[in-house]
Amino acid sequence: MEIELKLLLAPQDAPRLRTHPLLAQTTQGAPLVLQMHDIYVDTPDLQLCRHQAGLRVRQVDGRWLQTLKAGGSVSGGLHSRHEWEGEVPGPQPDLAALDAAIGHKQPIRALLRQDAIRDALQPVFTTRMERTVWQLRTPQGDEIECVLDQGVIERGADGADGADGVVHSVPVSEIELELKQGQAASLFDVALALLQDVPLQLGHMSKAERGYRLAVSQPLRAVKAQPLALDAAMSVEQVFLAIAGNCLEQVSGNQDGVAAGEDVESVHQMRVGLRRLRSALGMFKALLALPDALKAELDWLGGALGEARDWDVLAGNTLAQLDGEAATDAAALAEAAHAQARLKHVQAAQAVTSARYTACMLGVQRWLQARAWRDSCSARQVRRLDAHVSPFARATLRKDQRRLMKRGKRLLHATPQQRHRVRIAAKKTRYATEFFASLFAARAVQPYVGRLSVLQDELGWLNDVQVADRLLQQLPEVQADQSAQDGLRLHAAFVRGYLAAHAQAQGSDGSMRKAWRRFKAARLPA
Repeated sequence: MEIELKLLLAPQDAPRLRTHPLLAQTTQGAPLVLQMHDIYVDTPDLQLCRHQAGLRVRQVDGRWLQTLKAGGSVSGGLHSRHEWEGEVPGPQPDLAALDAAIGHKQPIRALLRQDAIRDALQPVFTTRMERTVWQLRTPQGDEIECVLDQGVIERGADGADGADGVVHSVPVSEIELELKQGQAASLFDVALALLQDVPLQLGHMSKAERGYRLAVSQPLRAVKAQPLALDAAMSVEQVFLAIAGNCLEQVSGNQDGVAAGEDVESVHQMRVGLRRLRSALGMFKALLALPDALKAELDWLGGALGEARDWDVLAGNTLAQLDGEAATDAAALAEAAHAQARLKHVQAAQAVTSARYTACMLGVQRWLQARAWRDSCSARQVRRLDAHVSPFARATLRKDQRRLMKRGKRLLHATPQQRHRVRIAAKKTRYATEFFASLFAARAVQPYVGRLSVLQDELGWLNDVQVADRLLQQLPEVQADQSAQDGLRLHAAFVRGYLAAHAQAQGSDGSMRKAWRRFKAARLPA
């Protein structure tokens, strides 16, 4: 299993990296400089890519080397993948050698044994890189390979697929820190030390992924949370690490979409991933605690994403749904709200491309990899962390349901603040149930989550109305023109009253009552 951390840097910052004191102090021997030419192969319909695999043949110093990477995950810039490598006589892959090297249980082995796949492999794109390699040894004895790659990814060159006859390319300037021996936490120590002097961003996509995106012009897509596969034999600590990693995959998977500055769904899904992570930290807080400094940085990130999301919901959902006599006022407000949403998207993009975001994600990952909470754990806490997860999961779900039931007792006559507390409790209960879902029978989990979802939808719309009221009060004030302010203030006053009346009607009609009654009758999976 290959474990590496990928970081991006501007080409003009490469000299600062090369002269960084950390490299001078920890490098074993002189750095090695290589000229590399990679040819990535796949079928015309990209079957390897569809199965999350990449096969390349690399020429370096007159030798040819083939590498197959498959499976694995990306979390906060940390890439973990299966890798098989070996020498070949020329620029074509040797599938027989790969077949002998791949384990019998690996799905990619069966794929490469199909004649339709083997016979259809062809060049898809190429890369040309100047690679500088430092072999580092940390004071703790960990061995890390630090690689600086600068070059280009091309489609339509050297026989790589380019039907239009034009060479398309994207530049590459990145660092890869690969763990050769020792603890993965040391990768983050090195990265954080480099970040103090060199502006860096987390790299979510491998060269193969960037090459495929160039080859088929794939748009960026928002990444939703992936289902967790837990085992009852896992310890509480192992399950926490799995949950936290799952949440960080969702956060980092939407980084590029948020950085592009326009994608509404990427902002939403990145925010969901962050909220799921914070909910998970709350679930396990009796056994482990994230340092206050990192907690504050997650709050900062949540704030940057939350502002963009709130304006998106107002402009694209709350106002868009109004009809009748409110439609004209809503249309006038929506244009100004969309302008504010675009501004907040730019600010969110600046946040996730900043050194502060990089340091935050590296810090969280370092804390996870080092299991740093154990340094302050009592003997009782350690025993609970090492215990099997099922009793913990059942106790957590029971606790969450009791909290929700207590807060929801007066739901039908609750104030907006009380409804908000019920909504938060429902959301935490749903996240916990989804985290632990694989430990229980699906026939028990699905009805429970379904009824929670309906309740959340009812409470969510009422919360959107409260957020809309706050934002509609702000909206006129951000206009430069006095007449525009006066006009929006009139429109906002009418829509705020209209929304408040509808929210009051929904709170007293049967939909909320029915959702709450059906949830109370649901059977807890645990």
